[in-house]
Amino acid sequence: MNNQPLLELKNITKEFSGTVVLEDVSFSLHEGEILGLVGENGAGKTTLMSILFGMPVITETGGYGGSIVLDGTELHFTSPFDALDAGIGMVHQEFSLIPGFTVAENILLNREIMHPNFACDIFGRRMSTLDRPAMKKTAEEAISWFGLDIDVNTLVAKMPVGHKQFTEIAREINRKNVKILVLDEPTAVLTESEASILLKTLKNLAKSGIAIIFISHRLNEVMEICDRVVTLRDGKSIRDVPIAETNVKEIAASLVGREIAGGKKREFRDLDTETILEIKNLWVDMPGELVRDVNLSVKKGEILGIGGLAGQGKLGIPNGIMGLFPAGGSVVFDGKEIPLNDAAKALECGFAFVSEDRRGVGLLLNESLDWNIAFTAMQTKNAFLKSFLGGLIKLRDEKAMAALAKKYIEMLAIKCTGFHQKAKELSGGNQQKVCLAKAFCLEPRLLFVSEPTRGIDVGAKEVVLDVLRKVNRENGTTIVMVSSELEELRSVCDRIAIVSGGKIANVLSAGEDATEFAMLMSDAV
Repeated sequence: MNNQPLLELKNITKEFSGTVVLEDVSFSLHEGEILGLVGENGAGKTTLMSILFGMPVITETGGYGGSIVLDGTELHFTSPFDALDAGIGMVHQEFSLIPGFTVAENILLNREIMHPNFACDIFGRRMSTLDRPAMKKTAEEAISWFGLDIDVNTLVAKMPVGHKQFTEIAREINRKNVKILVLDEPTAVLTESEASILLKTLKNLAKSGIAIIFISHRLNEVMEICDRVVTLRDGKSIRDVPIAETNVKEIAASLVGREIAGGKKREFRDLDTETILEIKNLWVDMPGELVRDVNLSVKKGEILGIGGLAGQGKLGIPNGIMGLFPAGGSVVFDGKEIPLNDAAKALECGFAFVSEDRRGVGLLLNESLDWNIAFTAMQTKNAFLKSFLGGLIKLRDEKAMAALAKKYIEMLAIKCTGFHQKAKELSGGNQQKVCLAKAFCLEPRLLFVSEPTRGIDVGAKEVVLDVLRKVNRENGTTIVMVSSELEELRSVCDRIAIVSGGKIANVLSAGEDATEFAMLMSDAV
């Protein structure tokens, strides 16, 4: 390995709307080296790679501080095309393939091999046609790195998800000037055998001289193929060590090295109550979520957290139980079987749900806040309605709805001009609070709440979490809370279930060492 770094990131700093998301991040990368980049959700990994790859969002939000040095020359990318021209390829978590194109067409997109014909002599090169045999051969050479039998004439739309991931990577490998390959959670959508093939391929690519930045939560994979590992935590690079000088447990500990809830101390409850919700063999068909065999018990009066990596199934569990996506298995609540695939029945049974998709599922965006907060209770319980002519005519109780809205606006510190304001006019964080208010007014026996503080600033987060604690303690409401933030779960929940591969990996007390949770999420136990 060459002692002169191929790439150097020096003191990279980035702010979004006054919030520092990266602070003086520095590390280097050598030719043929595989560097593991790890960190919790929100640690700054994706933002850092967006800077390296020249993503427009960085320029549009004021740029960044620090410098990027490639082959001894400082560069400042303003678009991904600049990065590609410099020899940096990136495979994002979300696919960027064109479903209606073949594998070959996707691999050679914008670099198509053209075949001149007689018309070119008259009208110029624009009359050239695709040289499909040459494109097929080139695409097959790129795919051959994996040793897989993938027909490059297949439409991407008809391919399994694993083959789509290999196609994405083959496209970057095929670029003639590629020097650095950035892979963001490349094995997240792969089966175990596919992941093994990819890791072997990455080792071979590194031997050919390509440097690789490997972003992954799967720490065993990091240990298997990386030469060094850099840990980001709260926007800072806090650890940079050779892989031979560390282990999975040390890496996991470095991910979660801060105190719970900013140093706040709390008592962890060990409730000795009966089981109120029993989930057996639950599967859910929700795009992007893997829920295939979930077994979980929830105690009466507890706050149970559900955590895990993106796509592993944590969001799918409540969405399936609440009837928003096709589901199967058994869900028993307070001794009674709950019918799946029926949202109305779930609400009638005493459930309420705050969805992670507040705009698509949670809100009537063009309606006022009082109407949003009261609507579900009105539909399911005939609440906030006045009856006339023996119930033949029912009208909204505007006065009761206004009082209800004012109550929750104050309780949740919703920033608005008043209860008549339309939901679409609020910030994302305040929209989330309206979703919570709507669920609270149902007075549910069991509340599912997904990503309750997503898009909310730090101060508002504490308000929301405090209200969840209050509803749980004072009303006796059992709460199942799904969150991508482990420390948020540990600050509120009594127990936390970690989902991995569509199943419950384990359920631990929230007071367990944070490293144990990190190990579960990384499949390292």
